Amino acid sequence: MRTRRCRIAASAVLATTLVAGLASCGQEARGGSRYQPDKGKGGTIGLAMPTKSSERWIADGRNMAKQFRKAGYKTDLQYGDDKVENQIAQIENMITKGHRLLVIAAIDGSALTNVLKRAADAHIPVISYDRLILGTKNVDYYASFDNERVGELQGQYILDKLELKKPDADAAEDKHYNIELFAGSPDDNNTKYFWNGAMKKLKPFMKTGQLVVRSKQTKMNQATTLRWDGGTAQKRMDDLISKNYGSTDVDAVLSPYDGISIGIISALKSAGYGGKRHPLPIVTGQDAELASVKSIIAGQQTQTVFKDTRKLAKQAVQMGDAVLTGKKVEVNNTTDYDNGKKVVPAYLLKPVSVDKSNTQLLIDEGYFTKGQLK
Repeated sequence: MRTRRCRIAASAVLATTLVAGLASCGQEARGGSRYQPDKGKGGTIGLAMPTKSSERWIADGRNMAKQFRKAGYKTDLQYGDDKVENQIAQIENMITKGHRLLVIAAIDGSALTNVLKRAADAHIPVISYDRLILGTKNVDYYASFDNERVGELQGQYILDKLELKKPDADAAEDKHYNIELFAGSPDDNNTKYFWNGAMKKLKPFMKTGQLVVRSKQTKMNQATTLRWDGGTAQKRMDDLISKNYGSTDVDAVLSPYDGISIGIISALKSAGYGGKRHPLPIVTGQDAELASVKSIIAGQQTQTVFKDTRKLAKQAVQMGDAVLTGKKVEVNNTTDYDNGKKVVPAYLLKPVSVDKSNTQLLIDEGYFTKGQLK
């Protein structure tokens, strides 16, 4: 009887050892390294986008899902409705389901540290999409546009339209222009790049007095717009006009994003701008959203920065596919995007300034049809 029990016990130990070995082999097959050994096509890609309130994010998600499917993968596309807790829960669910790759456009770039640690533990690589994820080493690549260049294009456009060629304090005695400044969401890392790029162009003229910010709100933290919300921008512009522009006009408004621009223009029109006596000021923007392009054609918003998100989606798909199939990932910037824990290798695309003179570009590129812009 004792011998039989010993045999049973020995068999149990052997079975346990075999199961453990198989489990270990299975774990190794799923991903003994950060980039899973089971390289190849197939599996599901998790796409975590911030919101559906902006048409560009709807387009980004749709374009990536389409291109990943074409490349041989399934996709799980989720929108966080601009709520950080929603996005974290969605990413956690993607990790639990065993998705092979996460592509994340963060609502709050500094709020994902814990959930991305879980992704790293599960050997799931992460691509930060358009907005750099901050404060974690568990982000592998960054796909975006040259965001400082976006700000430079906006700032330079204002200077060109006002015919300000060089900083000159003496010139300010004869002619100066009033400008107000808006920045993006304080929890979006891109905000500082847009702002820094624009200030590189505008600040020298602010110092000479050729550009005057009557509200004196010249610091980024005074100009930010939480969640890039147009309604928030409209309220702030209402306040700026009522407190600082009783007897004089605003000549230019630096706006970092089309949705903010629409809110700014609504406030300006409510204050009587838009006629011969008070023409609308120069108003910049970004993303070439349909409503803003139509506004530009109608002579209201003045400029936007076109970032072809189809190309950005394509780049993210190429990077993700390279990671999962063991190919070299193409990057063109390995120095500038420090997220506080590491310098994230990046691929940056070039933005293009668009105003009434070249909206045809958007039709030529197939971004909009001629009928859409009527």
